[in-house]
Amino acid sequence: MSLYPLRDHKQLWHQLKTASENPNAEQWDVVIVGGGISGAGVLREAARLGLRALLVEQQDFAWGTSSRSSKMVHGGLRYLAMGDITLTKHSLHERERLLQEAPGLVTRMGYYFTLRKKKSPPSWAVKMMLWLYDRIAGVKFHRSVTLASVASTFAGIDITPLKSAFYYTDAVTDDSRLVQRVIQEAMSEGGQAMNYVRVSGLLKDAEGEVAGVYLEQTSLEDSGTVSVRDKIKVTAKVVINATGAWADQLRSEVNPEKRVRPLRGSHIVLAAGVLPVDDAITLMHPEDNRAAFIFPWENRTVIGTTDLDHPESLDVEASISSQELDYLLNATSSLFPTVSLTSDDVISSWSGVRPVIGSEKNKDPSKERRNHAVWKDGRLITVSGGKLTTFRLIAQDALTEAASELQGSNIHKQIRDGGRVFAPLAVTALDLPACSTTVAELLLGRYGDLAKVIVDQAGDGELGFIADTRFCLAECRWILREESVQHLDDLLLRRTRLGLLLPKAAELIFPQVKELCQQELNWSDSHWYWELARYQNIWQKYYFVPTKIAEADNSNAC
Repeated sequence: MSLYPLRDHKQLWHQLKTASENPNAEQWDVVIVGGGISGAGVLREAARLGLRALLVEQQDFAWGTSSRSSKMVHGGLRYLAMGDITLTKHSLHERERLLQEAPGLVTRMGYYFTLRKKKSPPSWAVKMMLWLYDRIAGVKFHRSVTLASVASTFAGIDITPLKSAFYYTDAVTDDSRLVQRVIQEAMSEGGQAMNYVRVSGLLKDAEGEVAGVYLEQTSLEDSGTVSVRDKIKVTAKVVINATGAWADQLRSEVNPEKRVRPLRGSHIVLAAGVLPVDDAITLMHPEDNRAAFIFPWENRTVIGTTDLDHPESLDVEASISSQELDYLLNATSSLFPTVSLTSDDVISSWSGVRPVIGSEKNKDPSKERRNHAVWKDGRLITVSGGKLTTFRLIAQDALTEAASELQGSNIHKQIRDGGRVFAPLAVTALDLPACSTTVAELLLGRYGDLAKVIVDQAGDGELGFIADTRFCLAECRWILREESVQHLDDLLLRRTRLGLLLPKAAELIFPQVKELCQQELNWSDSHWYWELARYQNIWQKYYFVPTKIAEADNSNAC
């Protein structure tokens, strides 16, 4: 067994298959469907409680919303403005918890909140809101700032239309790495997880109650079609549907009710030199007065987000439309007119579909609440909605609903007793003398104590940053060896973010990545070039700027 048993994908499938053929095999306590942050959180909490828990994901871990969020671990200032004190309180407390438990992965970031002379709330009201925001969090970072200070902080900003500004803090993360780290923590306590394993249906007993799931192990053929390599059934005391925007699909087998409203949010990524920022700045879009952000992330500048209904198929990756691109460029130009930003300055984009619990179909998407919801249909528990920040609480609520089906586990009180998501580190940056302190702290944030193994196993020259990113070849090697990478986009778009951070789909590093894939995954030349062509097609369609074809397929207005 490896230190991080995601590499034992084939072994785990064999164990599941053997158990499925044995009527006396031990039943799983919980099978979790969905490998985003909610599913990972449920797996982590279930493992902490000592439950036999298995997570399955039909695509890659964090393939959906959880690799395409706004990267913000935040309390939700606008939720406070909407009067949702409870959600804000929970989010702020979880933000502070994550900052303490996962340094290097979740980091505090400064925000400048600008108010325009027209269509902005009174300055005194914003000041009071920020005071309450910090008070709930138990910190004190907010303050009024002069417009001259804003001008000196953000080069090229036009302060003429502004009447005032404030400073406060929230936090930022790599959402996909957060998912991986949570899964890693769960597996260290006995949880199991598999990607590219599809739930084809719910297993039911003689009384029609959910008793497990039917699983299919899938593979992608050279033709681009998905084939089923093997099928098994897995029994469980309870199934937790944590598929996010897809939640209604699985739930429809026992309840036809539709509750999830898929909303698309898109972001664009700029080279840091185009519009360099060290802090985030909030601006009110001149067209609709929605809040948008310009913020630093992974040595780049990100602009987002949009917020609109997403009626397209959820089985096709979401992508930014030309209207969304123009919307974000116009928002930036209104505040930074001298930058002359165009689509040529965009090196990548991403679009995520938020699983919002819809209240009214005709309601403005931006005014929908971001609370999560849990529904119990016998032994199927469905959880959807919520925020990246509150994944631990979402998981606890899902397991609370499941508790009645887990006789003898006595978990009601244990769930609410809580516990750390991330175990205290035994390794420090001082234990990693082979790399710089900056590299060491980032590796510790992304991988925990496994950072030492990554450094110890690194090849010559693999511990330096790749170009001007904050990723290194040593972690690419580790990821390929240990983190169940099946395809090139798993590595370049989720395990690392090199495909988002380097221009032209990261072609700069293809020769080095090819060598690593052949060493660690035994890919032949022909398989490498097939994977490369597939990856470049995915990147061009879903992670760059819209093409004419994409515009025709994805033409919603913001």
